[in-house]
Amino acid sequence: MLSQERAPIYEALKEFEKKRVVPFDVPGHKRGRGNPELAALLGERCVRMDVNSMKPLDNLCHPVSVIRDAEELAAQAFGAAHAFLMVGGTTSAVQAMILSAAKRGDKIILPRNVHRSVMGAMVLCGAVPVYVDPACDERLGIPLGMRLDDVKAAVKEHPDAKAVLVNNPTYYGICSDICSIVQLAHENGMLCLADEAHGTHFYFGEGLPVPAMAAGADLAAVSMHKSGGSLTQSSLLLAGPRMSEGHVRQIINLTQTTSGSYLLLSSLDISRRNLALRGRESFKKVLGMARYARGEINAVGGYDAFSRELINGDSVFDFDETKLSVHTLDIGLAGIEVYDLLRDEYDIQIEFGDLGNILAYLSIGDRALDLERLVGALAEIKRRYAKDRAKAGLMVQEYIEPRVAVSPQEAFYADKEMLPLEKTEGRICSEFVMCYPPGIPILAPGEEITRDILDYIVYAKAKGCSMTGPEDPDILRLNVLRM
Repeated sequence: MLSQERAPIYEALKEFEKKRVVPFDVPGHKRGRGNPELAALLGERCVRMDVNSMKPLDNLCHPVSVIRDAEELAAQAFGAAHAFLMVGGTTSAVQAMILSAAKRGDKIILPRNVHRSVMGAMVLCGAVPVYVDPACDERLGIPLGMRLDDVKAAVKEHPDAKAVLVNNPTYYGICSDICSIVQLAHENGMLCLADEAHGTHFYFGEGLPVPAMAAGADLAAVSMHKSGGSLTQSSLLLAGPRMSEGHVRQIINLTQTTSGSYLLLSSLDISRRNLALRGRESFKKVLGMARYARGEINAVGGYDAFSRELINGDSVFDFDETKLSVHTLDIGLAGIEVYDLLRDEYDIQIEFGDLGNILAYLSIGDRALDLERLVGALAEIKRRYAKDRAKAGLMVQEYIEPRVAVSPQEAFYADKEMLPLEKTEGRICSEFVMCYPPGIPILAPGEEITRDILDYIVYAKAKGCSMTGPEDPDILRLNVLRM
């Protein structure tokens, strides 16, 4: 067994740097010499480390040496049978996870409040979603987790489904009963997949929800760059003992680049070592800071920095306290309005604001001083901008139950026409519409466009939500299936 103090890719890069190899390969900037402005921006050492695959540095598509060792170390650190280094973001990890579990026509049981990458994978492989509508908190206006009885009902109604997918946790920090869902899936011959984009720290923290690998899940997509400290776009795909390492690798190689960035790979390697050696201590501090900030924000009044009081043993089976989610409607402001004020007036960039909430994403790089600044800014926003909620005309509900007419793949590739937004009610959408972040589709290909959805889109645009997905960037028109 390799020592977690090792960082094989990082060590190989350091040795490579000493040799002063003359580059007659790609990338074309030739260690930064061909692009001095890039070198000045990123630093000379950084561009020298931006190299291509070669024997001393291994190959991401077929690792046999240092990348292989780094993956084995990651698997050990996360309690997985196998780990795959991903350089296309957790989107690529999620897509590989779905494509490893299902093919055209296969069913996957999943909550509707999934990230767009899940639905994108459905478009790619032709799998058919069986939605378990999450419960909703009517006051907060957010979707919760999947109720176990609802998953049982879906499994009973669709015994031919290939897998059940779980968010662990949601963007807001809410967890379903993943251990029971894994057991249910396995008892019925199904795989259990976990989108753990926001749960890297579960593997290295005390007092946090159970991670997917410990729960027995078969595959988990983990965003190391979110709470794990690696560079943006670097991620892991974890696999349990039921999965064939070779098969999953083949699936990954269908879509992942053959030119893996060694900046991203080494950041995964170094960050895994950091978490393995110091993660528990680091996330204990993060948890303490989150609890402190939550108490201070609630003491301001008007805000609700919600937490474990939501736990009900079912739709909220557990809660990730590091997620500093704050409900804002009681001060008469939409979450996106508070988000904009924090950025524009106070130079504070939080993760996102939706119609009723904001999320400050806390991790190993945060400082208590910065949290004090956030608390102070929120207090001042309340003092300067608070309105009477009854007069503000705010929308609450964040989740709208979909009406699925055809599969995502069929709708995405079908003959379509583009219509003005107001003329699409009752038609079948052939593209995605979402606020990003969090990147949960308001509409996905194959779903009926209802009046509630149109009202939501118009309201979200008016409040300043960043909306993405449609072919029309202004979202004045939508692509629908041709009648």
